Amino acid sequence: MGQEMGISEDPDAAAGRGGLTWRVVAGWLVGITAALAVTGVALGRETGLAPFLIFLPTLIAGRGTVRQTAVASVWTILVIIGSLIRSPLPSAAATASVITFAVALNGLSVIQAVRRIRQEKEISRLRSAAAALQRQILRPFPLVTGELLVHGLYEPVEEDSMVGGDVYEAMPTPYGSRVLIADVQGKGLPAISAAFAVLSSFREAALVAPTLTALVNALENSVLRHNSFVAQTGEEQRFVTALVLGITQTTAQAINCGHIPPYILTDQQTGRVSLGEAALPLGLASLSPDPRTVTAFDFPTDSTLLLCTDGVTETRNPAGTFYPLEARLPTWKDLPPNEIAPTVNHDLEQYSKGKLTDDRALLILHRKPIPNDE
Repeated sequence: MGQEMGISEDPDAAAGRGGLTWRVVAGWLVGITAALAVTGVALGRETGLAPFLIFLPTLIAGRGTVRQTAVASVWTILVIIGSLIRSPLPSAAATASVITFAVALNGLSVIQAVRRIRQEKEISRLRSAAAALQRQILRPFPLVTGELLVHGLYEPVEEDSMVGGDVYEAMPTPYGSRVLIADVQGKGLPAISAAFAVLSSFREAALVAPTLTALVNALENSVLRHNSFVAQTGEEQRFVTALVLGITQTTAQAINCGHIPPYILTDQQTGRVSLGEAALPLGLASLSPDPRTVTAFDFPTDSTLLLCTDGVTETRNPAGTFYPLEARLPTWKDLPPNEIAPTVNHDLEQYSKGKLTDDRALLILHRKPIPNDE
């Protein structure tokens, strides 16, 4: 289900990924000081480096740690004092004012770094709390029904973006196995709230709705009720892409509400399952005069379906090319079902060079043999 999440209490660690290393900070301090000193000597104005060095800690405070900013501040003040001793200003008052201004500005730089890192830690806590909440409500794999063995993974992305609204479920019901994978528009706690509304509705309606159409209508109504509620608080209304499957021992049906269609892997073939034109996402049914329709498809015994969210299909490599999911399918068809999701996730990380920018959910549905099937 993904790795455990934690928040570092080390102020230096709180600078986050993409911060400054000590090598970079040292390079800036030594390099800029040396360049300004050489220029000052050449021009006969060594004290001219003071105005430039004063602002160096401010730059480091924008990306570095508190310790790095403090070191840069001390370095800057000492260099300026040394420069003023070697080449004093015309009056003691002018010298004192330069030193006082440097100390004051560098002190503010340290305070700026403290506030920035404190804010980053708070945002990180919120992201981790949202992801942990989502993981608690989504059931762990594998999921088992009378017809299916379901493996998969859910990986929230907590860096550079808020956690998204991906949800899934697979349930045994009086009408066979019913499966949901859905993705809410947007990110953050509002998206998670809408996702949980859909998930709760599915878990309830899947047990009582006699048809797949009735089940999807219940999900549509849950999104409309949720949007009506959040509109009263001024929050943005959201739609939800969803794929709903109904699997019995003899049939396989689907209703696609604007979601990525399933992919099938068998010994003989791999590829996208043809479900026709997708219907509108949940929450937008009123925009179309046509009702959502059920599509039957072939799902043989011992074959496997791959369901995913757009965090998989919209992964890009450094050149900006989308991940070729369908082209990769033949390399996975001989894998055991429980190994497919980790293999896909590893391939996504390699393809993107570790720069995954969206949540990704994968369901691997393996159709179990029919009892006493000869």
